[in-house]
Amino acid sequence: MNILVTGATRGIGKAICRALDGNIYAAGRNENLLKAFQNYCIADLSTPEGIEKLGAYIEDNKIDVLVNNAGEYNYSAAENLVLPDIERLIRVNLEAPLYLISKAVPYMKTQGFGRIVNIGSISGVMGEAGASIYSASKSGLIGMTKALALELAEFGITVNTVNPGWVDTEMGNSSIEDEGFTKEEVLDCIPQKRFVSPSEVAGMVKYLVSEDAKGVTGQSINLCAGLSVGC
Repeated sequence: MNILVTGATRGIGKAICRALDGNIYAAGRNENLLKAFQNYCIADLSTPEGIEKLGAYIEDNKIDVLVNNAGEYNYSAAENLVLPDIERLIRVNLEAPLYLISKAVPYMKTQGFGRIVNIGSISGVMGEAGASIYSASKSGLIGMTKALALELAEFGITVNTVNPGWVDTEMGNSSIEDEGFTKEEVLDCIPQKRFVSPSEVAGMVKYLVSEDAKGVTGQSINLCAGLSVGC
């Protein structure tokens, strides 16, 4: 299988690349880190040019499995929101995945097989005070997943979203700092009193792209150490 993972150089994306079996095609912004992969595309998904570049790369390399992992976070009170931040997060977290899917689907249809996994967030399921743009963009992924799963089901293509809670990554730790909390305060709100590991998310993705998961489509799977069911 030809597998493309966006945001492949760090955290969850890096763990996914390590877990999956096949020809890995990595996408990201950091050329130095991407050089660790045999196949890669340098693309900034916060720009239309970067999104289109990666879309063309997907078409050229006949991608069977697309993992939309790249994402950005913003913490801001409602009254402090500015249009550039709104546009950037929506573009990276929602517009880019949808466009990349549109470029992967034609080849998947000809093969009668395809796997699309979107990495969402528990913030898109429950909402997160102070992170309205992020929550909105990740919630949009869930709606997109359901619609595309219905549209593509007859072609052997599955579409699912995995919603991690607090994950022990650079992005996860920096978001805690942005919100002004301590790790201890965050852990106190998680039923299992622990952060999810990137390898757990990678394991879920590995299952969803497998033959065993061919009947799983249109699903929004919460991988959050119990956070979605309350404190």
